[in-house]
Amino acid sequence: MAIYYDEKTKTFHLVAKDTSYVVYVSTYGRLFHVYFGKRIKDESTIHLSSEVEKVYVAVVEQRRNFSFEVMPQEYPAYGNTDFRSPAYQIQLENGSTISDLRYLSHKIYKGKPKLEGLPATYVENEDEADTLEIELYDKVANLKVNLIYTAFRDYDVITRSVRFENMGKEDIKLLRALSMNVDFSDDKFDMLQLSGAWARERHVIRRPLTLGVQSIESRRGASSHQQNPFIALLRKDADEWHGDVYGFSLVYSGNFLAQVEVDQYKMARVSMGINPFDFSWLLKPGETFQTPEVVMVYSDSGLNKMSNTYHKLYRNRLMRSKFKDKERPILINNWEATYFDFTEEKLKELAKEAKDLGIELFVLDDGWFGKRNSDNSSLGDWFVNKEKIPSGLDGLAKGINSLGLKFGLWMEPEMVSPDSDLYREHPDWCIHVPNRPRSESRNQLVLDLSRKDVQDYIIKVVSDILESANISYVKWDMNRNMTEIGSALLPPERQRETAHRYILGLYRILEEITTRFPDVLFESCAGGGGRFDPGMLYYMPQTWTSDDTDAIERLKIQYGTSIVYPLISMGSHISAVPNHQVNRITPLKIRAHVAMSANFGFELDLAKLSSEEKEEIKKYVEKYKEIRKLVQFGDFYRLLSPFEGNETAWLIVSEDKREFLLYYFRVLGGANEPIKRLYLKGIKPDFNYVLEDDNSVYCGDELMYAGIILPELKGDFQSIMMHFKEESIKDG
Repeated sequence: MAIYYDEKTKTFHLVAKDTSYVVYVSTYGRLFHVYFGKRIKDESTIHLSSEVEKVYVAVVEQRRNFSFEVMPQEYPAYGNTDFRSPAYQIQLENGSTISDLRYLSHKIYKGKPKLEGLPATYVENEDEADTLEIELYDKVANLKVNLIYTAFRDYDVITRSVRFENMGKEDIKLLRALSMNVDFSDDKFDMLQLSGAWARERHVIRRPLTLGVQSIESRRGASSHQQNPFIALLRKDADEWHGDVYGFSLVYSGNFLAQVEVDQYKMARVSMGINPFDFSWLLKPGETFQTPEVVMVYSDSGLNKMSNTYHKLYRNRLMRSKFKDKERPILINNWEATYFDFTEEKLKELAKEAKDLGIELFVLDDGWFGKRNSDNSSLGDWFVNKEKIPSGLDGLAKGINSLGLKFGLWMEPEMVSPDSDLYREHPDWCIHVPNRPRSESRNQLVLDLSRKDVQDYIIKVVSDILESANISYVKWDMNRNMTEIGSALLPPERQRETAHRYILGLYRILEEITTRFPDVLFESCAGGGGRFDPGMLYYMPQTWTSDDTDAIERLKIQYGTSIVYPLISMGSHISAVPNHQVNRITPLKIRAHVAMSANFGFELDLAKLSSEEKEEIKKYVEKYKEIRKLVQFGDFYRLLSPFEGNETAWLIVSEDKREFLLYYFRVLGGANEPIKRLYLKGIKPDFNYVLEDDNSVYCGDELMYAGIILPELKGDFQSIMMHFKEESIKDG
C-alpha cells in the first residue's frame, strides 16, 4: 500500500511516487497536518507527529488561554479559537454556525472511487493508487464529514475531496464547503496564478506572499477567462528547473475560490474549492454533498517538473475520451473566413481548398441553424437553416466526406436567444430572478441547467443533430457568464444552490452525450478560453485555447496554459492577417510555428491566399503530420518566457528522448544583436542527435551544457523550428 497508518502514533503517511503527505490524529481526536513534500521514510513520521503533539497539541488542548490558530489544521472549522479562514462552515436550524469535527474512523483501500456527479481523475486498475477516507463527526450537529485522499503510485500526485452527510433529524445548511486545506509552517513562498481576460487568458503572474489573504476566484458561473482554477506556491529560489513547488488544481468548471492566508505567525494556509460567495447547500436528514476534487502536485525540481506531472496525469488519467490516446486531426474552421455570411457552395469551396492542402477535418461554425444571420437570434432553435444549407447537415456532411474530409459542427447548447422559438415557448427556462431585468450579453441568456427538463431537452436536441449526419467533431461553445442567478424551480431556501446545480446539470449532459457518441471528438470552448479547466477536459479532450489567434499573443497564452495543461488539450490555428483580434500583420512562418506547437488548424479563407502561400501551407501541413505524435504526446519544456523578454522558446521531447522539436520565437528585431545560445533540457546527454535541416550531428551534452547557437534572424516576428532525431533513428 502507498498509504500507511501507525496505530500507536495515530499517523497517516501517504506516499505518491517521490512525495509524502502526513496527517496526525491528536489525543483529543482532532486532525492536524504534519508534512507535505519530498518523500520521507515511514519512521520519520513518528518524530514529526510527536513534535506536533509536544509543541502544539498538548499546549493548545490543555491550556484554555492558547488558540488553535497556532495549529497546522487539516480541515479547519469556523467558530473555535482558530480565527483564520475555515475550510467549511455550517448553519444549524437554531441559527448557530459553530462546528467541531473529531476523528471517528478511517479506511484505506486500493484504487480510487468515482465522485458522484462530478468529473475527477481516475485509475484503470486498482494497483495504480491507494485511497484513504478519514471519517470525522460533529456529535452536536450530527454531521459526518469524510476527507477523501488518493495517492497515485506513478505520479507525484495526491488528490483530495470532501463528502458531507447529515446523520441527524434536523436540516443542516452548508455555507462553505471547500475541497482541501493545507497549513504550511511558514510563508516563504511566492504565489503563481494564471490570470487575464477574454483574448488574453492564462497569463503567468508570480507574486510574493504577504500578511493577510491573497486569492483568485470566479463569481461568473464558469471557471472564467479572468482566473484559472489553479495556484502554485513556489519557494523563493524556485524557477523552472530548481526548488520546491506545490501545485493545486481544481477539477471544476464553475465558481471557485483559491486562497492563501498568511497569519500573524507567518503560517500560510492554502484552501481551494467551490466559491462560498453566493453559495449555500441545504442538507436534509440523510442527504450528502460531494465537493469537487483538488489535484495536488509536489515538485522538488521547479515548475517544469510540476507541469510535466500535470500533463501526463491529465492526458492519461483525466481525459476519458477514446481520443485521449489518438492523434488529433488537422482542421479548418470557417468562422473567420465567412462569419455568418456563407452558402452551402461557399462551404464546399472552402472544404475543397482545404483538401488540396492536406487538411483533414472541416468544421462548420456559427450560423447554420434557425434564422441565425447574426448573433441576435435563434440560439435554442437547433434545426438547419435550409436557405443557407438546402441539402441539410446530412447532405453537407456527405458532400464534405466525398472530398475526403471529416465533418464537424459548432454548437452552443447552454444558451438561448430571447428572439427564438425556444424562449417564446419556455421563457422560464433561463436563469433569472422574478421581477428583475434579464441582462443580455451577446444578445443571449443562459439556460437553467439546474432543471432536469432543460437538461433533457439539451440531451435530446444535441443527440438528434449528431444522429442526423456523419458528424465527427463538435465544438461546444458557451459565450456568456451568469447574471441574475436564480431558478424558477428551486424553493427560496435553495436559490443559492443554482450556480452549482447548473454545473452538475452540465456534467450530467456531457456525461450522457459523450457516452452516447464515443466516436465524436468534442472540443470545449467558452468564448475561447473562458472554461479551460480540468472539469471540462474530463469530458472533452481538447479546448479552444483562446479566441485570440494572433501568433504573438498566443505565445503568452499557450505558454501560460502549459503550466498545467498538456499540448494535446490546446487548439491552435493559423489565421489571416491583419489579425482579426489585434490587427497585427505577422509572417505565415511564425503563425505556423505557434500553431504547430499544439493541435494544429486553420481559421481563414484559403481561397484568398496566393499560390505561394498555399504551397507554404501545404509544407507545414505535411510537416505537422510527421511530427504530430511528438507534439501531442511528447514532454514539454519551457526554455524562454514571453513574460520576461522579447524571446520565447520551448522544447517538445519524445518519451524515449530519441526525438525532439526546438521552437524559438523573437517578437521584435534589433540592430547588431549578440550571438544567441539556447541551452536545452530533457534530452539524453549521451545521445547523438541529427538536425533534419542540414543533417548536422550534435551531442546531447553539447546541446544541454554548451548550448546551440541560433541562426541570425532579420526583421520582426521571426521564428525557428528545429527537428532533431537520435542518430540511429535517422540512419534507420
